[in-house]
Amino acid sequence: MFFSGDPSNRKRVDLGGRSTKERDRKNLLEQTRLERNRRLWLRQQNSAALRIQKCFRARKVVRIEQSKLREKFLRIYGKNCPNVDRNAFGPDSDFLRQFLYFFNAENIDDFLVLVQICRLLLKCVQENGDVVSLFAGVDYSSICALVNYRVKKLAYTCIRAVHHNRNQLKDQLLLTPNESSASAIPLLEVLVLLLDLKLPWSCKIVGYLSQNNGFGLLREIILMGKDNANREKGSSLERVLTVVMCHIGQKPCLCSDIDPRYSFSSQILTIPFLWHVFPNLRQVFARQGLSQHYIHLMATSVPNLISFLPKDISDEFPTYACLLGNILETGGVALSQPDCSFNMAIDLAAVTTFLLEAHPSLTRSDSRENSMIAEDDMAGDDEVMEVALDKKLDQQICNSIDTRFLLQLTNILFREISSANGPDDMEVAAVGAVCGFLYVIFNTLPLERIMTVLAYRTELVPMLWNFMKRCHENKKWSSLSERLSYLSGDAPGWLLPLAVFCPVYKHMLTIVDNEEFYEQEKPLSLKDISSLIILLKQALWQLLWVNHTSSANSVRSIPVRTSSKKLSMEAVQQRVSIVVSELLSQLQDWNNRRQFTSPSDFHADGVNDFFISQAVIENARANEILTQAAFLIPFTSRVKIFTSQLAAARQRHGSQAVFTRNRFRIRRDHILEDAYNQMSQLSEDDLRGLIRVTFVNEFGVEEAGIDGGGIFKDFMENITRASFDVQYGLFKETADHLLYPNPGSGMIHEQHLQFFHFLGTLLAKAMFEGILVDLPFATFFLSKLKQKHNYLNDLPSLDPELYRHLIFLKRYEGDISDLELYFVILNNEYGEQTEEELLPGGKNLRVTNENVITFIHLVANHRLNSQIRQQSSHFLRGFQQLIQKDWIDMFNEHELQLLISGSLDSLDVDDLRQHTNYAGSYHSEHIVIEIFWEVLKGFSMENQKKFLKFVTGCSRGPLLGFRYLEPLFCIQRAGGNASEDALDRLPTSATCMNLLKLPPYKSKEQLETKLLYAINADAGFDLS
Repeated sequence: MFFSGDPSNRKRVDLGGRSTKERDRKNLLEQTRLERNRRLWLRQQNSAALRIQKCFRARKVVRIEQSKLREKFLRIYGKNCPNVDRNAFGPDSDFLRQFLYFFNAENIDDFLVLVQICRLLLKCVQENGDVVSLFAGVDYSSICALVNYRVKKLAYTCIRAVHHNRNQLKDQLLLTPNESSASAIPLLEVLVLLLDLKLPWSCKIVGYLSQNNGFGLLREIILMGKDNANREKGSSLERVLTVVMCHIGQKPCLCSDIDPRYSFSSQILTIPFLWHVFPNLRQVFARQGLSQHYIHLMATSVPNLISFLPKDISDEFPTYACLLGNILETGGVALSQPDCSFNMAIDLAAVTTFLLEAHPSLTRSDSRENSMIAEDDMAGDDEVMEVALDKKLDQQICNSIDTRFLLQLTNILFREISSANGPDDMEVAAVGAVCGFLYVIFNTLPLERIMTVLAYRTELVPMLWNFMKRCHENKKWSSLSERLSYLSGDAPGWLLPLAVFCPVYKHMLTIVDNEEFYEQEKPLSLKDISSLIILLKQALWQLLWVNHTSSANSVRSIPVRTSSKKLSMEAVQQRVSIVVSELLSQLQDWNNRRQFTSPSDFHADGVNDFFISQAVIENARANEILTQAAFLIPFTSRVKIFTSQLAAARQRHGSQAVFTRNRFRIRRDHILEDAYNQMSQLSEDDLRGLIRVTFVNEFGVEEAGIDGGGIFKDFMENITRASFDVQYGLFKETADHLLYPNPGSGMIHEQHLQFFHFLGTLLAKAMFEGILVDLPFATFFLSKLKQKHNYLNDLPSLDPELYRHLIFLKRYEGDISDLELYFVILNNEYGEQTEEELLPGGKNLRVTNENVITFIHLVANHRLNSQIRQQSSHFLRGFQQLIQKDWIDMFNEHELQLLISGSLDSLDVDDLRQHTNYAGSYHSEHIVIEIFWEVLKGFSMENQKKFLKFVTGCSRGPLLGFRYLEPLFCIQRAGGNASEDALDRLPTSATCMNLLKLPPYKSKEQLETKLLYAINADAGFDLS
């Protein structure tokens, strides 16, 4: 056929590579499948419709039959059942069978008939007393199935009737059996009657109720009536709960296991303030057998316990918190029983720990107490809005965990523990239970309420230490990860014990006195403390460096229930690293007061040059360790870091500039006034920059010499010596001649606080410029530079006599109230006495044996903190103008004193000689040089310090040795030749260059005489 010009007849080609036949086949199969599914759906729809119709018709028929039977029943027995006697309850009577068949809780007539039946039943039992014969006649065993069915249906019908009409009956639900005229009372009393443990069918009834959510109905009944103002003790509802609660599967009870979701503990114990509504029920529950049974059942289902609980009543009353409050409230009573078992304490700790982990206070306390864990400001879609608990419920939980509860729990768990051999299963279980419980408690409750009890009234510290010590020595730690739901199985065995041991022992160290710690070695021996330091150091290094997880700032504050297991594990590790570092820091303070172990025991073994190089990089892991646990790094390494930070800061602020705009003209006889007036006018940037000084002598003449840094050093030494002099009145001395702010400084200087600000700036400037000054400060004052609190242990350095008197009171065995002491203290400054209350109303509050410890610590706090608070605060403000807090946080108070003043040891002449340069034909083996070093070595310490000041401008050498003197010390030949005129000259110096110009004296005696004269001439810089 020829082409006609019409393109529509062209053959179509499928470029997909498939034929049209194949495509049509697939379409056909898909269409067939859809048709088949549609037919199947229609069949299912028809079948469902038939079943619905069948069910509806059946129910309709049943309702018709029930209605007919109800009419017949009422014709025979009447509405008030006047024609009913005791035989109506027997097995041959249709009375109960008919009524239970047609009863409808929604029908008010049926409800009234049930009330009458219950009244008749109670009356018959009261007259005869034999319940079994009433329902079963003479032979219960032959017809037990029929009787059991009737009584359990009757019991369930009573519960359904009360439940359905609970709103109308709410004022009657908590009435006593004496109020029998109330409709609800006969129904509840019949339940009490039928559930009696002595009856053969009682356990069958309990099983039937649990299968049909009977406890859930009781729960809703109680919730409706619990707020009723007509609440009475021994109510019928309370009696029902009491008999039900006693069915625990122990003789004579034969109850089988119940689904945890519908059990008594899940449905009833989760009612808010259950024991407040039913006080008698609390006493029954607290009996050893009952409480142990229910708590053990909950302990066995701990991982899934919350999933078994009913829905929350409201956001303020979550069921887990209601259950926790009720368990804790009775737990103290159960623990106080003399026969309370070890297993009971283990189960109670497990359940309460699990429930406390879900407590919202856990989140709040972490963010409140742990300053190192900041809140994450990033909000995601899955972020949980935390709702606070009801105040009364929260108070119930907190008040239940009182000192008595903690004391009883820990004593029961530890009383049968033997520490003779390695930890056995019983000890591991006890330690795990105590640590898991207390760890959650520490993050939930205010610590001050519980720490003192744990520290002084339990054996927690020695027991935990003995456990950890043996595990550490055996190099085998038992896993305790099952004690906290969010601890992974590979968590270190020491993690949980340290989380509890460290804060308790740290608290104990703030209260224990020096004699107890050093002499009596309580609670741990000094040898054990040395071992403890090694263990803590290794654990901390493991957490912060080896197994580092994330920055403390990255740990989000999220409730345990809603956080991932990994995140919670990281939070535990962060918390442990913090408490371990705090305890180690405190132990280092005790070691500084009186050394009992080598300072190097605090240093981590893994600190090397790479670590030090990383430590100065912000946000690096090593930098985090430097911030949190600086004591792990050797002191010399930290000084190098500190020095490099100062050098960088000086470089940024132009301290190396040739020209400076800050020039001081200082009169030597008015050095303090001139320095205060001129320095107070400088801004912070000016203070960080170069300051050059020109001295004016007593004749008003400027001294010779150009300040290249040496004159400024001399100025700093002189101004600090003058301003911190006790004669000036701003500072006082302790018995050991250590400086601290004068509490009465305001009586001497009107502007004393401004002077303290100036002195803080002065000290900071000396440290900023790397100038050591001879200012021995008291340790308790140096702690103020670190913004730390002082405790009783620091008092001996201030007032040893007061300390002895307070320790006398602490150990006084008589009645302290006989001493007529009150919570007031007398301040005596310059003959003026003032009385100050230690507590509001302290004038009328007598010191007794119960509050003497509080009195002791308040007195110590007043002397060490309160009296010098203003002075220390202004000094700190001036100090922090130049020295950042994180710079000095690297050092403890003892090390801070070394940074300020250097070592108290004599001048290390050999170190100075090793790092000395020579000029002007002098060399290390020159005869004059040999004589010089021999003379210098023979000087007294005082003359050696004078020599050092003569050549460097500072009487203290560099902290890390003379290799760090900038520039290095140099001895230059002076006088050119050995003529008499040259040899008659005195040695001179250039302090800005650390240069000694030494003539070539011919004899040792001549050199010594000239050098001594020069360094003692006190001629300022005229000799230069």
